[in-house]
Order: sequence, then C-alpha cells, then structure tokens
Amino acid sequence: DSVEDLAALLDGIPLDRVSTSMTINSTAAVLLAMYVAVGRRQGVASDGLRGTIQNDILKEYMARGTYIFPPGPSMRLITDTFAWCADNTPRFNTISISGYHIREAGSTASQEVGLTLADGVAYVEAALAAGLDVDAFAPRLAFFFGAHNDLLEEAAKFRAARRLWATIMSQRFDARNPRSMMLRFHTQTDGVTLAAQQPEANVVRVTMQALAAVLGGTQSLHTNSYDEALSLPTEKAVRIALRTQQIIAHESGAANTIDPLGGSYYIEEMTDRIEEQATSIIEEVDRMGGMVSAIERGWPQKVIHDSAYRYQRSMEAGETVVVGVNRYTMEEEPFPDILRVDASVRECQMERMDELRAGRDAGSVRRALAAVEEAAGSDSNMLPPILAAVEDRVTLGEICAVLRDAWGEYRPPSFL
Repeated sequence: DSVEDLAALLDGIPLDRVSTSMTINSTAAVLLAMYVAVGRRQGVASDGLRGTIQNDILKEYMARGTYIFPPGPSMRLITDTFAWCADNTPRFNTISISGYHIREAGSTASQEVGLTLADGVAYVEAALAAGLDVDAFAPRLAFFFGAHNDLLEEAAKFRAARRLWATIMSQRFDARNPRSMMLRFHTQTDGVTLAAQQPEANVVRVTMQALAAVLGGTQSLHTNSYDEALSLPTEKAVRIALRTQQIIAHESGAANTIDPLGGSYYIEEMTDRIEEQATSIIEEVDRMGGMVSAIERGWPQKVIHDSAYRYQRSMEAGETVVVGVNRYTMEEEPFPDILRVDASVRECQMERMDELRAGRDAGSVRRALAAVEEAAGSDSNMLPPILAAVEDRVTLGEICAVLRDAWGEYRPPSFL
C-alpha cells in the first residue's frame, strides 16, 4: 500500500473534524506518516490531526505475531514516534498499550492487567531513556483491553488496572501531571468468546461484556458482531452490535454515575486481588530485567500459553460451560448469511500498484529509500525520512524492506 491507498480510503472525510484510530503496530510509524501526508493534501496541518495509533509492539511478540524487526529497533521506532509526535502532532495518542490481544491469546484477567501494565512500564522507561520528559508524553498514552464473559470479574479488572497504573506513574516514575496518571482505555468485547454454534447467543455474550466495560470505567467501546466467529460481520450484525452500545448508554442507567459498583464488598475484594496478582507479574518482569528481556526469554509467551491450555482442557472436560458448544447443544442448519469478500480485490490492488510504480519518479524513490536506510543506521529520528518517503509515494513494503536489511527480522524463542 501507498499514501494513495490511504487517500482513497479517507476521501471525503475531513481530517480536521474526526479522530481516527488505527490498529497498527510494527508499521505504525509508516501509517502515521501516511496519515500526516493525507492531512497535508487536505490542507490540515499535522498539529490539527487527532487520533490514536496502537503502536504496541511488545504484545505482538508475546501474543499476536505481527512483528517484523527485533525488539531493540522496534522500541526505537516507538520512542522516535513519541518524540516526533510531541513536537508535530500533539493531539495524537502515540500508543495504545494493548491487553486485548493478550487476553485473546488465552491469559487470565489478572495476567492481562499485569502483562499489559508491564508493557506500559517498558514504554515509559524507553521514552525516559530517549530523553523525553514523563509529563510531556505520558498524558498521550492510551490503553486497550478486552472484555470477557465474567461480568463482575471484568468490571473489577478495569478498576484494578486504573488504580495500579496511577500508582505506577506517581510512585515509580514521579509523574506530576494528573493526566499522566490516568489510565485512559478503550475496550473491545472479546472475539475469542464468540461461538460459531448458535451464533445468535453471541448477542447476549457481547451485551454482558460491554456492560462490564462500562461498569469498569471504559472511555471508549467496541462491540463485536454476533457472526464474527463465521466471517467478517454482515451489516445486520454490525447494526445489532451498535444498538447494544446505544441501549447500554441510553437505557440501562449504567453510565449515569462514576464507578457504579464501588463499595460492593465482592467487587472491592476482587479488585484488590487482581491488583495484587498483576503487581506480582510486574515484579517478576522487573526481576528479569524488563519486558524486552522477558520476551527474549519467552516467559510471558509461556504464561499465556499455559493459561490458554488450562482453559481449553477445562472446556473440553465440561468443567467450564460454553452454552451451545459443550452444553445445550442442538442440530443446526448452516448459518445462511455470512459476508464473502470477492477475490478480485487482490487483483485490483495489484493493478493499482503497477500503475503507481509506472507513474512515480524512480530517482526520487531511490533517494527517499536511501535516506530511510541512512537514518536506520544512525541515531536520528526515523519519522522525517519516512514521511518524506511516503510523500514520494514509496510503498509501505518498500520502506519495510529497507528496514529489514538494516535491522534484521525477529525470530521467536522456543518456550515449550
């Protein structure tokens, strides 16, 4: 993809009036540069752009797998993004530290909090080591969690995460700005809980999960569609997911007060327990020398793997009940309406790339890629040469190929 593709995607959308969230990690710096370039085409200065890039590479190594480069240069890309955005896109959230994928991969609630906040500690430490002031970048840190099926445990999980992050920022990093201590987070209902069997029952699962997120204090919410265990969602399913949010917001009363479950002896005990367990995980990561070192040893990967294995065994043994899957099953006809994406999309994109390469200045492309390569081998910030490259219509793949040559590719350790 090139900046032309992002321009087509955003055609007719005024970037000075919207906030755009991009779930992008190993190539977050490139996509951010493309977004800035499209904004310039629209006449919107970079300091007028608002949005979020996920930009959380550490959870990719332990849970999701869309990494490219080794941890060292990947962390450098993130801190370069922090620094560049502080000066150029001050309204952009430069990272969304993600527990969602950790939970999707099989962690418990406490492990999700502990590993996610340990990632957050690593990013703050990397930014400080790069010379940034904690109160200059910490207010733009954001988090992203999943919401699982246990309604009360999930609400307590979010409460524990908020409390623990405030403690970490104030006591460990001596932050002074109250906004630096805020755990601003988005929640998505957990796709891993959706069943292909009796998929309409997923509407109930998503409703409980979304309600847990609201009760736990989320600022932003995504509700999955009931047919996502089968395919990309249909329009009908997406509408039901949206209406679920709107009913919770306007009819349930759950959003009418801050911390509606605060003071419940059960919720308070569970909040304390999750915070204690998450703190133990962070302390274990510290003993290993930080999250990058822990990932290189395969420790968080094994923690998640073991938890996922225990859950799967429990479900297969019937100890953990999943309605419609291992209890209350029924004979079903094939689900009638699923979304199918036409394979011609790929052919069309290949043709667009051929036209792009034929129509751009080959000399400018070579010079732009040489500048990216030079920056990769120095201590200079990577964002300016990447931005110049995308404005010369260099593709994401071409930029990453140069960085692969400079930094190498990551190969995960064996931890089984």
